[in-house]
Amino acid sequence: MSERDDWEREFDLAWAEGAEHKEPSARARMLAARWKENPPAPVPFRADPEPVRSRRSSWVSTAVVLGCVAAVIVLLGYINFRAPY
Repeated sequence: MSERDDWEREFDLAWAEGAEHKEPSARARMLAARWKENPPAPVPFRADPEPVRSRRSSWVSTAVVLGCVAAVIVLLGYINFRAPY
């Protein structure tokens, strides 16, 4: 066999996935060891979060902005109309 065959055999994923037994990950082994000595406490079921206040729709926000712009334009026009030259 050549080196090329050894290299392909070493990284053959189909062969690795076809293995009958897979070793657990390091994290899984660590948690299993930790929980064997000190099991985690039960966690109560979380209820649904409180209802969120509804947001204004986009057309309401647009109307408020356009209303403010119109009010500023009218106010500036009134000030300029009454200002003596």
